[in-house]
Amino acid sequence: MGATSGTNGATTEAAAKDGDRRLGRRALLIGGAAAAVGTAVLARDELSRLWWRLPGVEKPRVAGAVDFRGARWVAASPANYRRADRPDDYRIDRVVIHVTQGGYASAVKVFQDPAHGAAAHYIVRKDGRITQLIRELDVAFHAGNREYNERSVGIEHEGFVEDPSSFTDAMYTASARLTAAICGRYGIPVDREHVIGHVEVPGTDHTDPGRHWDWERYLGLVRRARA
Repeated sequence: MGATSGTNGATTEAAAKDGDRRLGRRALLIGGAAAAVGTAVLARDELSRLWWRLPGVEKPRVAGAVDFRGARWVAASPANYRRADRPDDYRIDRVVIHVTQGGYASAVKVFQDPAHGAAAHYIVRKDGRITQLIRELDVAFHAGNREYNERSVGIEHEGFVEDPSSFTDAMYTASARLTAAICGRYGIPVDREHVIGHVEVPGTDHTDPGRHWDWERYLGLVRRARA
C-alpha cells in the first residue's frame, strides 16, 4: 500500500528507522550525561520518559480504550508500534494523512501482522467508519521517519491514490472530525505545515495521499469541526 502497509519498502523503511523497542544507547548514557553537566535536571527529564520501559515496569492501560469517541478498537500488532507516554515524553505537533492503496480489511490484516513492521493509529473507511489500532500516546511506525513517528498521529484512508472515487464525502467528513479532535487535544494548528501528507515526510518515497486528495476542502472541514 502507498502509505504504511504496502509492498514498496514501507515495512523495511519503518522497521529500520524506528525499530528500537529496547533501552538504547541514549538511555544507557543518562547517568554519564547528567554527571557531565553537573545537574540532576537532565537525568530527571530522561528518566521521566524511560522509567516505564525498564524491565518489569509496564505503564497502565485500559484494554480497548479509544481516543476518539465512536471509533472502533482493533489492536495492531505490538511489533508495529512503540509504547510511549505522549505528549509527556514526545510532543505531538503533526497529523500525517495516508492512503492504504487497498481495502480496509487488507490494511487491518497487515497492521496486525508482526512481520510487517508498520501501522497507523487510525483507519478511515469509505463509509466514514473510524477504526483505531494504536493509542495516540504510543509511537506508531507509520511515517518511515523516526522523528515524525514520535511527533505525529497517522491516519490511513481506505482507497487508492489514483482513484478519486476513493475519497467519499463520508470519508472526508469523518476524517476531518478526527483530525479536528486531534488538533484540539494537542494544540496543533490547522494548516498545511502541521496537517501533512505522507509524501511530505522527509526521506519518504511515498506519494500518498496523492493528487486527488482535496486539501482545501479537507482543511476547511477540519476548521469547521474545530469551531
